[in-house]
Parts: sequence; C-alpha cells; structure tokens
Amino acid sequence: MKEIKAFIRPNKVDGIVHHLKDAGFENMTISSAEGTGKLQDEDAFVSQKFSITDSEVAKLELVVNKNDVDKVVHIISEQGKTLNPGDGLIYVSNVNQIYRVKDGLKKGN
Repeated sequence: MKEIKAFIRPNKVDGIVHHLKDAGFENMTISSAEGTGKLQDEDAFVSQKFSITDSEVAKLELVVNKNDVDKVVHIISEQGKTLNPGDGLIYVSNVNQIYRVKDGLKKGN
C-alpha cells in the first residue's frame, strides 16, 4: 500500500476530488493548511495564525494499492495544474501496516 499526500491549490480541490471519486478512489482526507515556499506571490498574505506562512493550501491524503499510484498522481496533476509556479507537490510514501481503530485488527496484507 502507498500513501499519497498532495499539497494543492484550494480552488482545485473540488475538481480533483470529483475525478478521483469517478475513478473509484472514494476514501480520502482533505484538510486546509498554510505553507511557505519559494514562490513569492504578490497576493501572498501573512497568516493570522502563523507569522511565517504566506499561502493557503489544501492537503489531500489517501492510501491506495501500489498499482494505483500512477493513476492517482495523474488525476491530481491533470486536475490540479494551472501551469503557474506554486501549483503544489505530491508525495508518495510506503504504508507498512494498517489497523482499524475500533478493534485494533490489522487490515490487508
């Protein structure tokens, strides 16, 4: 299993999630986040919560079979890009074990 974590523009979330669900990827977590990076946008703001952040981002997280990684990354990239700097990043990590909270039982392999 693989965890895919994408930091994307908030205005792209609806389209990405719609396409992921249409492709059969229905279980995901979406969070609002703030970040800072190389991009210096003239519309950037200083957060009221954190004095060092300068941009809003959305964080999308999902766990998929390793054979589905390329498909998910393609959907996020195609639906999330604006072709401008600051479109975001996608991380893929190994998931070694998954347990259910309600009973502590291991799921899958």
